[in-house]
Amino acid sequence: MNRQQLINEIFTKKSFLCVGLDTDINKIPEHLKKEEDPIFAFNKAIIDATAPYCVAYKPNLAFYECYGLKGMIAFEKTIKYLKENHPNHFIIADAKRGDIGNTSKMYAHTFFEEYNLDSVTVAPYMGEDSVKPFLEYDGKWVILLALTSNKGSHDFQLTEDKQGERLFEKVLKKSQEWGTTENLMYVVGATQGKMFEDIRRIAPNHFLLVPGVGAQGGSLQEVCKYGMTKDCGLLVNSSRGIIYASKDEDFAEIAGQKAKELQLEMASELESLK
Repeated sequence: MNRQQLINEIFTKKSFLCVGLDTDINKIPEHLKKEEDPIFAFNKAIIDATAPYCVAYKPNLAFYECYGLKGMIAFEKTIKYLKENHPNHFIIADAKRGDIGNTSKMYAHTFFEEYNLDSVTVAPYMGEDSVKPFLEYDGKWVILLALTSNKGSHDFQLTEDKQGERLFEKVLKKSQEWGTTENLMYVVGATQGKMFEDIRRIAPNHFLLVPGVGAQGGSLQEVCKYGMTKDCGLLVNSSRGIIYASKDEDFAEIAGQKAKELQLEMASELESLK
């Protein structure tokens, strides 16, 4: 999916919601655990309930890899189901890869050829040769970690050099030499609030993937106030706040309701761009 197609989806659906499929078998409803593939059964129900209200899905690979072969089969089935039944949704592999060039080349092959996904999250800290292999695929996206929502982000990302430039600012500036607004996005946590102004000062037109709304306490309104562009420029992710809103048999229905609530808020924010 290219940039214009993504923008069209956002304004057509009046949503820039991404649903995170961080599926923990210990948190899914008890009745699903009797299924042959509980993870896929959960994902399928969540996808069908939330698809009208979101434009993207973000399966986090850690939640599948931890179950070995069974987990990866569930991941593959989830991807196949999305492609066959909801082909206009943008799919993000939340894998946070990034290694020396020949290793990154294999990671890129995995997500862009083997699974044919739209995008993958990548860690930037090994530099250009660890990121470039992911940028060699037409129509595919690298989503580079820039300023994350976790508490530990302050340990490195906000450290300053002698000129007062913070590390995340260096990442934003340098990485724009590698990719463009057509194939490079950035991860910026919703909990960073007004820091979005600093992000937009350096990367005014790049799309941002924004986790941290909902369970992590980030404010959608604040994200939009400081981070939204004329093209929207945002994919706001919610995982736990949607998929685990209920542990009962109505879990999918409740997830759909939570997604719709966010979508309505997003529609209001998009209306303000007119």
